[in-house]
Amino acid sequence: MHLVHILIFLAVLVMGCQSGSSEEAMADSHESHAAADDPEEAIPYETMRVERKNVTSSIYYPASIEGRQTVKLIPRIEGYLQKVMVKEGAHVKRGQVLFVMDQATYKAEVNVAKANVSAARAEVSNSHLNVDSKKKLYEKNIISEFELRQAENQLKLAEAQLEQNLAQQEVAQTNLSYTTIKSPSDGVVGRLPYHVGDYIGPAMTDGLTTIADTKEMYIYFSLTERDIINRITQYGSLDKMIEAFPSITLKLTNDMDYAEKGRVESMSGVLDHKTGTLQVRAAFPNPDGILLSGGTGRVAIPMEYKDEIVIPRQATFEILNQVYVYKIVDGRAKSVIVDVISVSDGQNYVVNNGLSEGDVIISKGTGFVRENMMIEPMEQSEPIEPMEQDEP
Repeated sequence: MHLVHILIFLAVLVMGCQSGSSEEAMADSHESHAAADDPEEAIPYETMRVERKNVTSSIYYPASIEGRQTVKLIPRIEGYLQKVMVKEGAHVKRGQVLFVMDQATYKAEVNVAKANVSAARAEVSNSHLNVDSKKKLYEKNIISEFELRQAENQLKLAEAQLEQNLAQQEVAQTNLSYTTIKSPSDGVVGRLPYHVGDYIGPAMTDGLTTIADTKEMYIYFSLTERDIINRITQYGSLDKMIEAFPSITLKLTNDMDYAEKGRVESMSGVLDHKTGTLQVRAAFPNPDGILLSGGTGRVAIPMEYKDEIVIPRQATFEILNQVYVYKIVDGRAKSVIVDVISVSDGQNYVVNNGLSEGDVIISKGTGFVRENMMIEPMEQSEPIEPMEQDEP
């Protein structure tokens, strides 16, 4: 009897569980259908309306610094270095003695050359006497014309020998002068790799030192073909572009702006086929000697963009080196490729192609947006004012 009661209790319990499960399933089904019937919810994102404006910015280009005149001093003759009369970094004047080589051999050569000149002059004098004597004898028909001509030719040989010895004396004296090495210009002495006792000569490639004229410095940098074409189109020719080129600023390696402004003096006129760039030379005054030959920096070139579309970089994203923005079309996010130029310190882009004035784009949070997502525009943001930008 007890067993029958237990079996009945278990049957009732199982039926109750099945009934509960069925009700929960039906409830879940109703909720699912209700959710499917609800419309897609729009997600709020900050947006901006695209506008045209004038932008003035600065683009930075890597630059190298050289003295207006940098001369490498290489000896013209061979010999031992006897004196070093300057120190590295010293300011020197044109004509100042910097090095002295061993002069003993070259002084001896000068003395030999002088002796040869004296002997040749004596020979010329004797030949003159001989010719005068022969002329008198010829006039008296004592000697033949052949003997007279022979004496005259001997005089010519003596005179030629004298000229040759004079030339050798000049060479010897010039070589002796080369033992004293002087500064070819005002400037600053570079590194001094050689010391007293070293054997030096014309074959050396590194030179005794360099003298850099640093009163005015040349700054070399390169512009891209696109920059050059844009500027030539604006001004009409390369010469006119150089004349109209704005003053440029130099940023030093300590990230400080150099106090003096520079001017563009020349351009190479031929593009480097390897880099697609054209070399530009600008001149900067260097009254305090702050700029050092062989140094580096960056030149800032003002760039004006008139009536251009400007968008913040944070409104873009990149896929496979292509720059995209999300444009709001019928309330949905549509990705659009844009052709842009970076004009600031990483904050803004100038748009060449891909957007039109009046378009609305997502200006912030593009990393969370998905294609065709419903968007609820928030208060529009203004583009960040452009600042300086390094050339990529």
